[in-house]
Amino acid sequence: MTTSVAVLMGGWSAERDVSLTSGRECADALVRAGYDVRKIDMAGDLQSLLTALDNPRPDVVFNALHGRWGEDGAVQGLLDMLGIPYTHSGRIASTVAMSKPLSIQLFRMAGLPTADHVIADLDDMRAGRDPLPRPYVVKPAQEGSSVGVYIVEENSNGPDLSGWTFGEAMAEEYIPGRELTVSVMGGKALAVTELQPTQGFYDYEAKYTDGKTVHLCPAPVPDAVSQSCMEIAEKAHEALGCRGVSRSDFRYDPDTGRLVILEVNTQPGMTPLSLVPEQAKYLGMTFEELVSWMVENASCDT
Repeated sequence: MTTSVAVLMGGWSAERDVSLTSGRECADALVRAGYDVRKIDMAGDLQSLLTALDNPRPDVVFNALHGRWGEDGAVQGLLDMLGIPYTHSGRIASTVAMSKPLSIQLFRMAGLPTADHVIADLDDMRAGRDPLPRPYVVKPAQEGSSVGVYIVEENSNGPDLSGWTFGEAMAEEYIPGRELTVSVMGGKALAVTELQPTQGFYDYEAKYTDGKTVHLCPAPVPDAVSQSCMEIAEKAHEALGCRGVSRSDFRYDPDTGRLVILEVNTQPGMTPLSLVPEQAKYLGMTFEELVSWMVENASCDT
């Protein structure tokens, strides 16, 4: 059994606050499970992180970072070089999954259903020219947790891009209907949850604000739809080369029966509102058992 665990948390991305919450929750659970735990708030520079990881050197790093640098393959590559096993996916899968256009390309190569999309010209959109027929969704091509996502509706003025700081943008066909999500653990899908925001859509605020979204687990959808979601999530996890725990997000239109995968999150949230712990609990797994499994299955990319 692994004895010492360093929990990486915080970081510099737009999801810093969520990462701090995930990190604290996971660290506390690992202490209860009997591990020697040290929390590392990655708020400083790279040298500070290297010093923290060497004094003392942990058996395993629990990666509770979200967003850029912590979820895009960068910190995974550093840990690979240091030879310290870490939780969640490796550098290659993390890099690919963080790029929505690239991951969609791999989904399609694996025969998985996706929505149409294009790389959007921000200047064209600011000038009122739509990259796709309305309604459509605008999202950063390389961000997570629905950061910077806008829905451009039929009669709207379009997204406010005046403060856009996310680099390349992707425009994606809007799929009406319901929001579903599936956690995959060790290559095996856990359950299907339907997400019902109390207002608007399932954006960053709805994900991480208590009372903003109703979670229905198991999702009240036909068995065939639930089974398809779980099979697609497992195939997407495999297509991207993920390991450990991932979570796949879907849109399901009950009027047409259309089901599409939107993206795979290689660093799912581990907060009290998060979906992976909720689905694990539905299957009888405690939070302590979940994070312990993640630690005991940590590894480096070869």
